[in-house]
Amino acid sequence: MELFTLQNKMKLNVLKIDGSKGSSVTVDDTVFGIKPNESVVHQAVIAELANSRQGTHASKNRSAVRGGGKKPFAQKGRGVARAGTTRSPIWKGGGVVFGPEPHGYDTKMPKKMRRLARRSVLSDRASAGDLVVVDQIDVKNGKTKEFIEVLKALSLESKKLTILVAAENNKVFLAARNIPHVYVVVATSASTYDLLDCEVLLFEKAALALLNDSLVVKS
Repeated sequence: MELFTLQNKMKLNVLKIDGSKGSSVTVDDTVFGIKPNESVVHQAVIAELANSRQGTHASKNRSAVRGGGKKPFAQKGRGVARAGTTRSPIWKGGGVVFGPEPHGYDTKMPKKMRRLARRSVLSDRASAGDLVVVDQIDVKNGKTKEFIEVLKALSLESKKLTILVAAENNKVFLAARNIPHVYVVVATSASTYDLLDCEVLLFEKAALALLNDSLVVKS
């Protein structure tokens, strides 16, 4: 992606949906032109992946396993160890000792750090040329075949993509969901991991403006 730097501003070229050169869009260099902070990006990704875990893993201890209320045999007379229940952990079918229990993995991170992480990734993508902007992503019939043709026109059919749109578009989501290396997300909802987990970021022009406005550093 060709970049043009102005006073605290940066211009990015905008392509048409057929791959031809279109206009340009101005973005703030506090969002797309900073020195990436790798440490903060790492913290943000770890926090996001932890927060995405359900934490529903569980096992049954001796109180949760069904049955075992009756003493299996008399205390004395069999010449074997005494037993009070068949649900003891040492019995087959008994409860699990120190097994996993449901719990949350929520990890909090300051808002300024989360924003810095996303600005760092966007700046790195822009400087590396891994950021593509198009006027609008439009799939008239919501067909995967039609969407693949759009990617071919942009020479992105073999790339792992995160596509950022300005608003929810069912036709785009439906057309892209059967392509394993393509992920569509509304720009303002994109996480640091979403921006990292791809080879190229493909933006709608309106989505780029929304993300720029939400992350710009105000003096």
